[in-house]
Amino acid sequence: MSQPVPPTVIGVVASPYTETERTPIQSSLNRSEEAVLRLAPEYADGLDGLAGFDYAWLITWLHRPRDQAPGPTALRQVPYLLRAQGRRIGIFATRGPRRVSPIGLSLIRVLAVAGDTVRFAGVDLLDGTPVLDIKPYVTRFDRPPGEPRCGWFDEITIEDGSTPSGLAPPGASQPGPS
Repeated sequence: MSQPVPPTVIGVVASPYTETERTPIQSSLNRSEEAVLRLAPEYADGLDGLAGFDYAWLITWLHRPRDQAPGPTALRQVPYLLRAQGRRIGIFATRGPRRVSPIGLSLIRVLAVAGDTVRFAGVDLLDGTPVLDIKPYVTRFDRPPGEPRCGWFDEITIEDGSTPSGLAPPGASQPGPS
């Protein structure tokens, strides 16, 4: 098998979060907080037209997954949202950071685009998170019809502002992604 090609980093997020446990688990649970994406200057022209969109997808490299054990990623983990139950779920049925390929996906609200900078709301990223790509949110493409099933997420209550540290019972948490 050939060596994988490392992803190209186009920019870096500047956010107020420095610890995974205190970072909101999803952008939609932290819609009002703002952060900034600074692109490398050679990619600034790629932002032309982005200001015409209300939302965009940030595709990121989760460069600091908490408690990443050496070796292969566990394929069944306890998601942040199921810590109280200690329930394990297959990694591909979760949205957490400890993944086979640690790629993140955040739906952000585009507030302003200027030069090589995107100011956005909906922060669920650590300060310094590398960004691999930006794709505009297009309702016709991205919103499925009807009320799609969402697996185990349909069985739980999710509060705005949820962070991993707020979801674990004191002294009894089992680490894992959301």
